[in-house]
Amino acid sequence: QVQLVESGGGLVQAGGSQRLSCAGSGRTFNAYYMGWFRQAPGKEREFVAHISASAGNIYYSDFVKGRFTISRDNAKNTVYLQMNSLKPDDTAVYYCAAGASSGLRAFTRSHEYDYWGQGTQVTVSS
Repeated sequence: QVQLVESGGGLVQAGGSQRLSCAGSGRTFNAYYMGWFRQAPGKEREFVAHISASAGNIYYSDFVKGRFTISRDNAKNTVYLQMNSLKPDDTAVYYCAAGASSGLRAFTRSHEYDYWGQGTQVTVSS
């Protein structure tokens, strides 16, 4: 079992940057692929980025491609989401998630993840 705790959220101006961190517990953190999702008020949760267990496979949603970067440090049991050129539309609660399904592909759906953090609020002001 993996427990995930996000941090790094807060208020930022449009055009600014922010880095989210997600710390995982457990010795098998490096066996899980990781993902970031977000949910804005009144909207469904949506996929943001995915990174495989070895970090060899990375995938982004179209609306963050070129602005966000996902990475992981397995020695620290931590996954990151570097967010640049932030827009007011990026305002949401951001969640990290861990999954262990088989297959070498991008996992972009919520049900493909087994463990979730509590979320961290990111607010981008215009």
